[in-house]
Amino acid sequence: MTMTPPDAQHSLKAIRLVNTADGQCTFQTGYLPTNTPIKTSHFFGQTQVDDYQKRPHPAPRTQYVVTIKGKLRFSVSNGDTFIIEPGIILIAEDTAGPGHSWTLIEGERWERLYIPFQDGTETEFVPDHPSS
Repeated sequence: MTMTPPDAQHSLKAIRLVNTADGQCTFQTGYLPTNTPIKTSHFFGQTQVDDYQKRPHPAPRTQYVVTIKGKLRFSVSNGDTFIIEPGIILIAEDTAGPGHSWTLIEGERWERLYIPFQDGTETEFVPDHPSS
């Protein structure tokens, strides 16, 4: 059963990368409610691709990744994939294990903002399919 945000006009589509109990990486689809304060200390933009990003890797920290330009196919440990493009917030919480990889599938470069979370801050992510 897919959950519909209580008010689709007041939510943002999101995909969350998480570690599984066995240390692998998977993802969940869902949304973020708007107008919810999130504690952060800074954010930064990036257009270049660091060497570690060219192969499967865990997230360096828990963070939102906001795509400004570009369309990417992300892959997780079991081979499942999903698409990130402007309008979909990525929440990177897979900070251990083999992590994820990505490939730019549209556009010349990936323009994005990273918004790291302060320790103990809730991401406010609401999954489409809550765990039973």
